[in-house]
Order: sequence, then structure tokens, then C-alpha cells
Amino acid sequence: MATPTGLKSPRTLLSQKKRSKNILTRIRQSQITGHGITRGTQVPEALLVERDKQARWQGIPVLLLRLHESSHPNSDMSQIHNVVKDMSSLLSMEAMTFVTEDRKTSQESTFPNTYTFDLFGGVDLLVEILMRPTLTTQKEAPKMSDDLVKDCLSVLYNCCICTDGITKSLASRDDFIMFLFTLTSNKKTFLQTATLIEDILGVRKEMIHLEDIPNLGSLVQSFNQQQLANFCRILSVTISEPDVAADDKHTLLARNAQQRANANPSRAELNQVSLMNIPGFIERLCKLATRKVSEATGTATFLQELEDWHAWLDNALVLDALMQMATEEAEHSSTESSDESSLTASPLGGHRLPQSMKIVHEIMYKVEVLYVLCVMLMGRQRNQVHRMLAEFKLIPGLNNLFDKLIWRKHTANHVLHAQNQNCDCSPEISFKIQFLRLLQSFSDHHENKYLLLNQQELNELSAISLKANIPEVEALVNTDRNLVCDGKKGLLTRLISVMKKEPADSAFRFWQARAVESFLRGATSYADQVFLLKRGLLEHILFCIIDSGCKSRDVLQSYFDLLGELMKFNLDAFKRFNKYVNTVDKFQAFLNQINSSLVDSNMLVRCIVLSLDRFESQTDDMRVVEVLSECWLLSHMARVDSRLLFLFRLVNIINVQTLTQENVSCLNTSLVILMLARRRGKLPFYLGAFREKEYAEKYPGCLLNNFHHLLHFWQHHYLNKDKDSTCLENSSCIPFSYWKETVSVLLSRDVSSPCAIASYIDEPYLDLDRDFLEV
Repeated sequence: MATPTGLKSPRTLLSQKKRSKNILTRIRQSQITGHGITRGTQVPEALLVERDKQARWQGIPVLLLRLHESSHPNSDMSQIHNVVKDMSSLLSMEAMTFVTEDRKTSQESTFPNTYTFDLFGGVDLLVEILMRPTLTTQKEAPKMSDDLVKDCLSVLYNCCICTDGITKSLASRDDFIMFLFTLTSNKKTFLQTATLIEDILGVRKEMIHLEDIPNLGSLVQSFNQQQLANFCRILSVTISEPDVAADDKHTLLARNAQQRANANPSRAELNQVSLMNIPGFIERLCKLATRKVSEATGTATFLQELEDWHAWLDNALVLDALMQMATEEAEHSSTESSDESSLTASPLGGHRLPQSMKIVHEIMYKVEVLYVLCVMLMGRQRNQVHRMLAEFKLIPGLNNLFDKLIWRKHTANHVLHAQNQNCDCSPEISFKIQFLRLLQSFSDHHENKYLLLNQQELNELSAISLKANIPEVEALVNTDRNLVCDGKKGLLTRLISVMKKEPADSAFRFWQARAVESFLRGATSYADQVFLLKRGLLEHILFCIIDSGCKSRDVLQSYFDLLGELMKFNLDAFKRFNKYVNTVDKFQAFLNQINSSLVDSNMLVRCIVLSLDRFESQTDDMRVVEVLSECWLLSHMARVDSRLLFLFRLVNIINVQTLTQENVSCLNTSLVILMLARRRGKLPFYLGAFREKEYAEKYPGCLLNNFHHLLHFWQHHYLNKDKDSTCLENSSCIPFSYWKETVSVLLSRDVSSPCAIASYIDEPYLDLDRDFLEV
């Protein structure tokens, strides 16, 4: 039966839909097999036009066909540009939708234009067009305009935003990545290029080698300060070890095995060396990190504006694009001196760019710069980096920014993230966290830590040592007074001030405590401890642990660790503790917090045990006798049953297979208890108590076999030539030789030895030969 004119039968519509689908299927299958139609441009234009309406391809296949036909070596670049602009408008809206909808999982059905563009070969075609000038030998070949390059890059970036598969495909092309780096030398195309490189490297499985980038040194030196700051976003991907984000969660067995398998320096380490070899690189980063910002708006509305803009401007490069638009409209010169020029208007949607955008812009720069400096500080070039950061006065510069930029206001609370974990924190929060991480890395076990003080504070340390009749710490004496902080307060004092004002449930407390603790770590300094005690730090920590209602295990762990470093061997600290914890209820609350998680609190337990041991050897001093008799904490730890209970629990909560960087301290704390017992001739008593505990619990051999395996692992782990044993020695004031000797005595197979673990395990329950080290 004939159908009315202008209408199509259901059978015809079904047939057209199937043929439309067949085209897509054939292209996709051919791309996989390499046979047949691999690009939509191989399909006749008439067929593409006919199928376009039913398939809703938005004319993209036809546009790609025209682009392909007009993109020969001697083609008219203006024609190419017109087609690229037409496609850009079709793809940019999908990308904006993706960004404004919190980057939901992309699907082909969600972004049909991007899917169609990629399926019909658009991505490969644009890459081919961009790279063509590098492949041709013709001297008179038409030159691509900067605007055409920018539009091609923008289209590729929009595709990457919507479809992970496209990003991964581009990431597998080394030639294209190296080509993109050459485009960063052009200031007009820098933003689009850097944005695309960042996304591509973010999904790449294998880290690139910076030395492979053509003329890396001269390229980086050619960047102005704005470009260098954005380039740090790219560098952060190339200098960070891939597993850093979950470092604490990886077992030490797995990490040691990985280190044995990869004895050579990693790509990240080699890339750090490449950057260090660029003249002036660290100096320029220090200038960026400490650059001041002129605030053009009142701070009352700043945070609200910041949150509103951050809702969709989550990339410093996008901010740069807006700033660049404003610059062009205001006809400012694009010289390096305009980095801090006042930009107030934006053509975006007819609205004015908020004045505070300039501050957000600078904050986001500094996040990237501080991150790169922090990673460099933790690398193999640490001492060289330290010397340069001191020379270029990074710390005094940050101190001058502290009140006006870094900690102008208390920020709303946020979720605590791991060291390198991706997060959606606002720029203000990210900036504070990165600043605190940098301070932690800078101070940790390094004599340059005294640069965090000013002249008056250094003099105060000297006066404390003089009053106590003890010599000044050598690092303090050697500190160059021309490189320390200026102003009324040093950076450490400013940090303690804001730390004491931080809300009880703030996750900033974790990073603040870590930064302050790093100042105390290493060989115990009485003057350093008293300096912080005089600023009320101990009382603040005890309030947070006992009275604030803090529930975060991470925050509590950081406070326990800090408290341990602050109190270790210090009579004044134990007196202050007793003055604050002055009721049975308070003391029980404190013990409950310690016992709730020994993994978190064991460093404090170690401090108390070590301090008690030292004080008990100084009973000719009446001040010591007084503290020993009055301090509840020392009295509790002096009881043998208390020490044994801690020891049993420490050994029971870990085993070789579950040891990590986070909980290996439990093993070292149990060793400290036994080393001190050995010094006093009581090691057999403690090993006998292990045996009694096992039989009482009806698990003979359980604790002692486990402890034997742990100590066997300890030998392989800490006696490795790459391991730095000075940390154990400095923190305990016990020579590392005594650590090694005690472990050897405990692991002896001589069953007649009263100090050998094997002597306390009945033969039917001996299980000492299992080798976990091959796991």
C-alpha cells in the first residue's frame, strides 16, 4: 500500500535507522581491526547528509569531510579555520555542561557531539593538522595562525573533558606530547597548550622524561612569571612518585620489594634533577611563592565571592583565560610586569570580573609553586634545594605574606585528604594545606629550621640555654641571621597563634600539628621545647585531646606525636602536664584516648617510657624526685603491669604482612621498651611475661612467634644500606648499635640464652623459619 506524500513508512524509517547505526558500527569495528572504513571522511558526503538528520550528528561528519578535503599541505588556512570554529561551537557547550555538572561520569549518550566528532576521525585529523608544519619539508608552506592553533587546541581539550578515552589516546602519543611542549614557547597559545598537556599527562600511565623535551632549559627560561606558575601544574605530574598518594597504606614488604626491583633512580627523581639543572629555576619559584598581592576589595565579601567563582572556575588556567580576556579588553600590554596589574573587568557574559579574582588568581599560582618546591625538598637533591630556598629567602617572604594572604581568615572546615590525594577543596584551603606541607618538609630533621624564627626569637633560644646552663645547639649557632624572618613574629610563632584559634573540628589542626612537630623532630632540644612551652602549646594540645571533643583519629595522632616531642626528657613539660591534668577524671580521659588506638598514640607512649627511664637515673636531683612522685602519667608508666600491657598490645596489633610506614612505629616502640629492660637486666622477665600471657590466653607461641618474625623483618628493613638509621637514634637517644645488638640477641637460636625469644617457645609451637621477605 502506498504511503501519503511526504510521509515515510515505519519500515523505511527502521531501515534508515539501521543503516545509520551500521555506519557507526562499521567505522568503530574498522578502527579496532584496521581494515575497512577507519574514518568517517571515507564515507561519501551525500550519504552523510542523508543520514545526518535521523542520526542527529549535527552536521559534524560533513564538517569533518570538508576539513579533511581542505587540509592539504598548500591549503587555504582561513577555510580550515572557519570549519574548526564551526565545530568548536558544537563541542564547547558539551564541555561546559560537563564542568558545571560536577564532572559526572561521561557516556556517549551524554555527549553525542564529542562522541560523533571522535568516531568520525576528528581528533586524529586535528592532531594531523597541528603537527603538519613539523612534518613538511616545504619552505613556502602556509603558516598556521595563532588563533587557528588555539581553536584546534580548544576543540581537543573540550573532547578530553567529555571523554576519557580521547585523553588516554592522546596520552599514548609521545610525538604529540613533545610537539605540545614546543607550542608553549608561544605566549599567545600557551594557556590552551598547557591546559591540554596537563589533562593528557594526568591520565598517562608512564611518566614522561623531561630531558626528552626539546630545549627544556631555554624553554623554561623564556617563560614569564605567569607562564612559569602555570607550568608548575604540568611539572607537578612529572616530579611526583606515582604511589605517593597511598604511601602510608602500602605495606613495607611491597615497598621494599619494589625498591629492590627498581634500584635505579625513578623517572620522577631524574626529572627533579633536570629542573635543578635549569639556571634560576628555584630562584624564580621563590619569587613567585613570596610575591605580594595588592588586595583591591574588602575582605568581608571575599570568601563568598571566592566560593561562588570556584563553583566552576576550578582550574588556574581557566582563571588565566579570563584574566587574559580582561587584559585584552583593557588594552594592557602583555609584558611580565603586568602579572600584578589591576584587572577588574571581564567580557564574560557582560558581567564584571570580581576584584577579588586577582587574589584567587595569585593564590592558585602559589598552590602549584609551593607543591613543586615541597616535592623538590623531599627528593634526593634535598640539601641543595634547602640551601637555595634559604639563600633566596623563601621563609621570610612567606612570613611577610602570612597575615595578609595565607591566613587572613579562618576558612570553613574541610575533609582531611591524604598527602597527594585529589580533592575539590577551594583555592584558599588548598593554599593553606600546601603552605603547611612545605613548612613540614622544610623543618623536618634539618638545621635550616631556625630560619622560621626572627632575631628576637633566636636570642630567646640562646637565653633559655644560658639559663639552663646547657650549650646552644650547633645548628642555632650556625644559623645565618641575615636569612631569618623579620617583623615582630617569626613564621613558627605565627603558626602557633592561628593553631590555638582553630575550631575544634578543623582538619587544619592535623597539618598545623605536623608542621610544628617537624620543628621539634630529630635530636631533642631543651631550648626548642621550652620556647614552645612558653607559648602555651602543651596546654592547647591537652585541651584538644581531653576537652575539645575531637573525634578525628588523624588529628589526634598528630597531636599525640607533637605532645611526645614536646615532653620528651623535659621536666618542665611533665610539671605542666600534671598541672593541667589535675583530676582523676581528666587523667582517665587522657588514658582512654591513648588506649583507643595505640597505632596513633604509640609515639607518645615511647616518649613517656624514655623520659621515665632517664628521670629514674637522675634521682639525686630533688626536682626530678618531686616530678616522679607527683606526676600521674609517670607513676602510671612506672608500674610494670602498665608497661607489659602496652607491650603486649603493640606486638599484637601488627604483623609482617600488615606493616606500613604508618604503623611500623609500633614495632620500634616495643623494641624501645625491651631495650630499656635489657639495660636493667630485666629482658628475661619481659620475655617470660610474654610466655605467661600466651598460655593464659591459650595461644602458646602466638605473640612470640609473631614478634620473632617482626624483628627478622626489622633487620632486613633497617640494616639496608639505603635506610637512614639516624632518625631512630636521635629520637630515642639510644645508639643504633644498641638497637642492632638487642635485635640480634632476641633473634638468637641459642635456646639456652635467657634473652632469646626461641627460649620461651615450647618446641611444638616453634614457627620461626617462615620467610615473609619473599612475599
